[in-house]
Amino acid sequence: MRSLRQNLAQYARYHRDPRNRATHYVGIPLIVVAVAVLLCRPQLELAGLRLPLAAVGAAAVIVYYGLLDLGLAALMAVFLALAVWGGSWLAAQGTGAWLAAGLGGFVAGWVLQLVGHYFEGRKPAFVDDLIGLLIGPLFVLVEALFALGLYGQLRAQLRADADATCMPS
Repeated sequence: MRSLRQNLAQYARYHRDPRNRATHYVGIPLIVVAVAVLLCRPQLELAGLRLPLAAVGAAAVIVYYGLLDLGLAALMAVFLALAVWGGSWLAAQGTGAWLAAGLGGFVAGWVLQLVGHYFEGRKPAFVDDLIGLLIGPLFVLVEALFALGLYGQLRAQLRADADATCMPS
């Protein structure tokens, strides 16, 4: 399994254009929330509890993030819990509202991603490696933390990785 740094560095190689990154800062959270909304209607029964499929999926993703970095996993757990909470509320509304929020957010988020990759001139990272679908939300979180002046050592390491891949052979 690749480390946090390796995953983020690989993802960053597909996201160098500032316009692409900007579309991802909006599009990825929109997609994550939309998926949570859509997966809150299907329910699983586990040990006598009925849980939205979104909660089960979020828990699995948090375990993966925890293997990469416990602090980031905790922050992502808060975001995903809010997404599942909001998704559960929307899932309890009429089918029209649930589908409009879920499918509308999903489509809008992906349109933003595709526009960003048009600017980038490069296909999305997940085309070459499906793990990019899980790293994208973590990438957005890490970029927000960098903007707040946090995780400075990781930021420096990722910049060094990016510079190394840009150097001529």
